Amino acid sequence: MAFGNEPIGDDDSPPMAEINMTPLVDVMLVLLIVFMITIPVMQHAVKVDLPQASSQRNDVKPESINLSIAANGQVFWNNSPIDLNTLSIYAQTAAKKSPQPEVQLKADKNVRYESVAQVLSTAKRSGLTKIGFVTEPN
Repeated sequence: MAFGNEPIGDDDSPPMAEINMTPLVDVMLVLLIVFMITIPVMQHAVKVDLPQASSQRNDVKPESINLSIAANGQVFWNNSPIDLNTLSIYAQTAAKKSPQPEVQLKADKNVRYESVAQVLSTAKRSGLTKIGFVTEPN
């Protein structure tokens, strides 16, 4: 390779003593990338056989109350027909339980909104806070 002011085709010129650094840098960058990719994959973990113990807390799942409203406005507490006064008594009893049960409200699609609002306000006044609406999938 000829650089700068060296004569071209002169056989008396001394051999070139410089090292071309470009291929060396390329090889080093490729090795660096390979090591960066493979090092996280090779994780050396010590396998330890741990003892078994039941240290989990026993969680008590709250019961769920099925509260249904028919198309004519009739209210059902776990499939038993009730009126709003009885609903208030049942809801107050359920609100005092620990953990508080979850109320799953099912209302007919043809029921008046007024009936749903009355049931919701009675449940809220009684102290029930976990109320969910149940729908049917298409």
